[in-house]
Amino acid sequence: MPELPEVETVRRGLEPAMLGRRLDAAVARRPNLRFPFPDGFGQRLTGRRVTGIRRRAKFLIFDLDGPEVLIAHLGMSGSFRIGAGPFPEEKHDHVIFRMSGGGEIHFNDPRRFGFMDIWSAEDLGSYPMLAKLGPEPLDDDAFNGKVLAARLKGRKTPIKAALLDQGVVSGVGNIYACEALFRAGISPKRLAHTVQGARADKLAQSVKDVLKAAIESGGSSLRDHIRPDGELGYFQHNFDVYGRTGEACRHAGCAAPVRQIVQAGRSTFYCSRCQR
Repeated sequence: MPELPEVETVRRGLEPAMLGRRLDAAVARRPNLRFPFPDGFGQRLTGRRVTGIRRRAKFLIFDLDGPEVLIAHLGMSGSFRIGAGPFPEEKHDHVIFRMSGGGEIHFNDPRRFGFMDIWSAEDLGSYPMLAKLGPEPLDDDAFNGKVLAARLKGRKTPIKAALLDQGVVSGVGNIYACEALFRAGISPKRLAHTVQGARADKLAQSVKDVLKAAIESGGSSLRDHIRPDGELGYFQHNFDVYGRTGEACRHAGCAAPVRQIVQAGRSTFYCSRCQR
């Protein structure tokens, strides 16, 4: 599933094609994705101008010049494709946005785990999938070591599982949890409530650093992530531990093999020598 860097890369890619432009048409080519499209989906969007494109965790929020916003989630395999004009529709292009000026944006989702919804702009904070999200990790005022330590207090789950809890910190998924824990030198098996003080400070900074580095590389393309311009992300070439089972740890002087275990049904990659 695309994580925060991939969604942020998509957001940045969509801005030049959509920001300030009118939706001349919004066409849903099927009745549903993960969920049914809201009633009047096309009619409610057609004629609206896109005034902003935001990201909240793994969600995209399209601000419109009206009382409602469009909310989109990429799911497992969703991607947007941009064309300067009309271009051929593929089998899994489920939503077509035709923009003023002639451009088109296609939302393609082979597995149909993504979704789109329309919600009141004034009441966005009550949207069920946004209401319980934790702080944005790239917001220095909302997320730091002190905030992280407070959210981990009393948690008896492994720290890796806690990082994947979107109520602890939003937008972090399996890849970047593994990478952040490696950078912080913290074992994924360590109990979350023991990550306090200097450890929490270091982990919070590592989360920020790895997310920023991934965004600058266009995210990670493993299976489905494609940028709106059709290019792949490149951060997968910079993984320290993720997917590197048996390969040597990259810390100078270590060279211990990267290990792989399963935690809560997800693969975890780490160095048992460097991470404590």
